[in-house]
Amino acid sequence: MPIRPTCCFALLLLAAIATPARAELVIDITKGVSNPIPLAIIPFERAVPADGGFDVAAVVQRDLESSGRFKAMARSAMLSQPARAAEVQAAVWRGAGNDYVVVGRVSANGTQLQLDIELINVLTGVQVGSQRYTATGANLRNAAHQIADYVFEKIIGTRGAFATRIAYVSVDGQPPAQSYQLIVADADGENWRVVLASKMPIMSPAWSADGQWLAYVSFESKLSAVYVQQLRSGERRRVSARAGVNSAPSWSPDGKQLALTLSGSGGNLDIYVLDLATQALTRITEDPAIDTEPGWSADGQSLYFTSDRAGGPQVYRVELANRQRVQRVTFGSSYNARPRVAPDGRSLAYVTREGSAYRIGAQDMAGNARVLTRGTLDESPSFAPNGMTLIYAGRQNGQGTLETVSVDGQVTQRLRSDQGQVREPAWGPYATP
Repeated sequence: MPIRPTCCFALLLLAAIATPARAELVIDITKGVSNPIPLAIIPFERAVPADGGFDVAAVVQRDLESSGRFKAMARSAMLSQPARAAEVQAAVWRGAGNDYVVVGRVSANGTQLQLDIELINVLTGVQVGSQRYTATGANLRNAAHQIADYVFEKIIGTRGAFATRIAYVSVDGQPPAQSYQLIVADADGENWRVVLASKMPIMSPAWSADGQWLAYVSFESKLSAVYVQQLRSGERRRVSARAGVNSAPSWSPDGKQLALTLSGSGGNLDIYVLDLATQALTRITEDPAIDTEPGWSADGQSLYFTSDRAGGPQVYRVELANRQRVQRVTFGSSYNARPRVAPDGRSLAYVTREGSAYRIGAQDMAGNARVLTRGTLDESPSFAPNGMTLIYAGRQNGQGTLETVSVDGQVTQRLRSDQGQVREPAWGPYATP
């Protein structure tokens, strides 16, 4: 079986991506927690016609239920639809089986819309919190995601990640006439747009820490090259088109550097760091083995990477200030690859092999490891910015899908395309102010 999950071997697998692709994704919750928190998301008081008919509460409910940690009351079961906390009769909603109630109002405020929401714990009768948001008709969906983030954090205690974005690659057609798209979408798969379309392969999208740029590999010149592209303006620069392989870009936490895998004219793959302002290139590894797939530590002081220097792919760590100090960090399987560090720096995700299956594993920095997924060909893990969830590429009935799994393994969902192949997901950071 080919060593699919590692970037250096992924170039050999593009011919296997063959069926038509479609950008729009649909969420299927495949597993949730055993006792989801019951709550009611009351339809919000509308601002007609300024809100354009957009149902904010429905998006909030969809977000929270998609987390697998909440079960929302059906609207048809609601005996009333209060819009303010003072109108909520806690005993009634508690008697209907709810722990929490969310009420809200959308009102026109000049050229903008104002959204006011309140969260009530009906078990205690106490208002947990309230928040105000402003939006235009065009970004009401994002405001709804922000509300879901707020409710999630108030109840769960961890910031939500609904108002974030993902990037992924879709592939359409049959070889040799395939077409590729680099797509950015909301975390729920909605509001997608094509960032780049090409008749040649696109691979390895990676977000800058401020969410403004994507780095990726493109074969548009028929050879691999690394590009960076600003999402807002579309500005695009080729930053590495050196002899041999140019692959696996990874942004430094400060956004000033890219870690790359380069082979040079000699053909041996090693890890380098590229200064984007000066184009200065620093070689990080010098080993006859294959060193690839770098990922930065949260503090930017180290790189994690895949190497077969011990005979098979394993994850290693190298300190940038002391490049001679290389430490192996994964054990327990003959195959561990594609490392990605959690945003808080406390855990590491990677692709691991169990028998003949490739799955997503994770471990804390003490080396306590666990396997999170049950697929046969799972790859490309990427952490949500709150560190609670991983997105990765999987396969179902021979078709590429995007999947998510919570780091505790309790919640899984599938973001499927109606047809075709989607792969290589990367979860973006929180938006900067």
